Amino acid sequence: MNWFNWIGMILVALLLLPNILYAIRRKNEENNQKKIILQILEQIGRYGVMLFMIFNIPYTYLGFYFAHAQMIYILINLTLMLGYYLSWIFFWKKNCLIKSMLLSVIPSILFLFSGIMIVSIPLIIFATIFAIFHIWISIKK
Repeated sequence: MNWFNWIGMILVALLLLPNILYAIRRKNEENNQKKIILQILEQIGRYGVMLFMIFNIPYTYLGFYFAHAQMIYILINLTLMLGYYLSWIFFWKKNCLIKSMLLSVIPSILFLFSGIMIVSIPLIIFATIFAIFHIWISIKK
């Protein structure tokens, strides 16, 4: 695996699409400023995972470490992406805890799984930060 992960770039783009549509649809909603520290930590994790899903910094990752690992990486991530899109479709107009959990846990698993599959230390660290705070914020809505 090179320094540029084109599969990771595609996955990040696919994750961003429904979020952009959702943000456009709900652009006038008020943001809760009480959770500002949690939101900052979540954003640090979010931008970190997007960066390290796409770029592999030399000496901080090993790459795929067993036979057919790349195929497993692609299949599992596509399965997670399918679940993510189905969750968006099914819960588009609903506002419930199940929706919040699915839409926060699935990308968290995707990022952690990706980090583990390519043994990317920065991706694992930022995915952990993202998962903790993204899920926490989603539950507390």
